Amino acid sequence: MRTTLSVTLILVVAALLPQPAHAQRPRVDPPTAQTPPAGASQTPAKPGPKDTEVWEPVPPVVTPGPANSDPPSDAIVLFDGKNLDQWVSTKDKSPAGWSVANGIVTVVKSAGNIETKRSFRNYQLHLEWRIPTEVTGTDQARGNSGLFLAATGPGDGGYELQILDSFNNKTYVNGQAASIYKQGIPLANAMRKPGDWQVYDVVWTAPTFNADGTVKTPAYVTAFHNGVLVQNHFELKGETLYIGKPEYKKYDTAPIKLQAHGDPSPPISFRNIWVRELK
Repeated sequence: MRTTLSVTLILVVAALLPQPAHAQRPRVDPPTAQTPPAGASQTPAKPGPKDTEVWEPVPPVVTPGPANSDPPSDAIVLFDGKNLDQWVSTKDKSPAGWSVANGIVTVVKSAGNIETKRSFRNYQLHLEWRIPTEVTGTDQARGNSGLFLAATGPGDGGYELQILDSFNNKTYVNGQAASIYKQGIPLANAMRKPGDWQVYDVVWTAPTFNADGTVKTPAYVTAFHNGVLVQNHFELKGETLYIGKPEYKKYDTAPIKLQAHGDPSPPISFRNIWVRELK
C-alpha cells in the first residue's frame, strides 16, 4: 500500500513540473494550397501564336506588271519608248538631246549627260540597256556609259553603277559592267553578248548626313545584272571618282543620271526605265 501511494505521488509531482522546451512546441499542420498574396510572383502564362502576330499597319497593295520587267502600279515611268519628257540635260537643264526612235533612246555623245527632272532619295530602279552589235574598241573604250544612282553635281559627279561591254573585254575589275565604279567589284560577270538587251535591277539606299555635313549612315547598293546578284548591299565609301579616293558630300535628294561617255565606240541604247520610291 505504501509503495502504491509513493508511485502515485511521484507521477503527480512529475505532471506539475515544467515541461522541456521541445514538448511545448505547437503542432504544425501540413501545408495546404493557398492563393498567393497580392504582389507575389506568378507563374508566366504559356505563350501562344497570337503573342507574335502583327496586324497593323497593313502594307499598301501594289499590282505587279504583266512581266517582272514591266512597271508595277506604283512606279514612276522614266522612259516608255515615246519621249524624254522626264529628262533634262545635266549641264544646263535644257530638254534632253538624245535620240528616241523605235521605242528606244540612244546616246548622243555631243549632247552630254542627261538626268531626271525629279529628284529621289531611296528607290528601286529597273533599266534596260544594249551594246550595239557593231561595237568597237577595248578596255574602257568599248560601250562605256554609266548609271548614276544619285547625280550630285555637273559632269560625272555622284554615285555610278558602271555600264560597259564586258563580254570578252578585259578591263580593271572595279570598272567592268555592274561595278560600283572604282569601289565595288561585281560578284559575277553576267554580261550578254553585244546586240542583246542587258537588265539592271537596283535598290539604292541614299546616305544620310548630320547637320554639320558628316556622314550619319553610308550609301548602300544592291544590284542584279540579267537576274544575277552582282552587288549585295554594298557599302559605298563616298562618291565614285575617276581619280582619287572617294568621299561624301552632303545632299538631300538627287536626280538619276545617264552618262554620255566620250569613248570612240558606237553609242549604246536604253529602254524601259522605271523607278519605285521607297519610304
